[in-house]
Amino acid sequence: MSPKPITENLDYIASGRLQNRVVLITGGTSGIGRAIAYLFAREGADIAAAYLCKDEDAIETKAHIESLGRKCLLIKTDLTKEENCRKAIEKVIDVYHKIDILINNHAIQYKSKDLLEISTDQLEKVYKTNVFSYLYLIQNAIPYLKEYSSIINTASVEAFVGSENIDYSSSKGAVVTLTKSLSIPLEKKKIRINAVAPGPTWTNLIPSIYTNEEIETFGTKSPYVPMKRAAQPFEIASSYLFLASDDSRYMTGQILHPNGGTIV
Repeated sequence: MSPKPITENLDYIASGRLQNRVVLITGGTSGIGRAIAYLFAREGADIAAAYLCKDEDAIETKAHIESLGRKCLLIKTDLTKEENCRKAIEKVIDVYHKIDILINNHAIQYKSKDLLEISTDQLEKVYKTNVFSYLYLIQNAIPYLKEYSSIINTASVEAFVGSENIDYSSSKGAVVTLTKSLSIPLEKKKIRINAVAPGPTWTNLIPSIYTNEEIETFGTKSPYVPMKRAAQPFEIASSYLFLASDDSRYMTGQILHPNGGTIV
């Protein structure tokens, strides 16, 4: 991408808020996931980053995290398959012997301007990726999560304002409801679950969805974004840090909205 997404705020001063905690971040080697990984590593966490296929991004992410003095476990897997979700959690336990924070961040999106363009295969793939896998990961992580552990899901501003990408926006609406619904039983275990609903963000996903003309004005023309620009990934990552740390211990079932001023 040109310009490349900015995944790290080099002026950030860490305070050790996640010292020696272990976090699994899905979609953790690019875009928002990479920004979360870098920020959490700066705050003292060891990282497990799950990704689908881009080995070059994964190697770069791992090298940078290790340069920050933290460990990084790469997990290459397809999380649409329930068995792979189980294996991903088990791999984190095998290597780190615990998991403190689970961040469900991976997603897939297609551009569909016409409802009739959405095939059954596309709809199933979107929901298996964006919703089913989140639930599978949570189910498999729960036995290892201790009191005051944190689960953070990635929703989207589109869950609240809608979009022409009906399958994607509705799947993110499901993530919101899943988060709120799970907060009730998980509170009995003293496990917090919240979500972040980003607005338009400059990530590697954008060129795979939009035309060159649309990319040039991405995030600038939306009537829902008063700031009239897309976010950089590092500007979204801090919301995840807040929800992962003890600063948000009195929050569960909540959604944070770093979205450029969108009213939701």
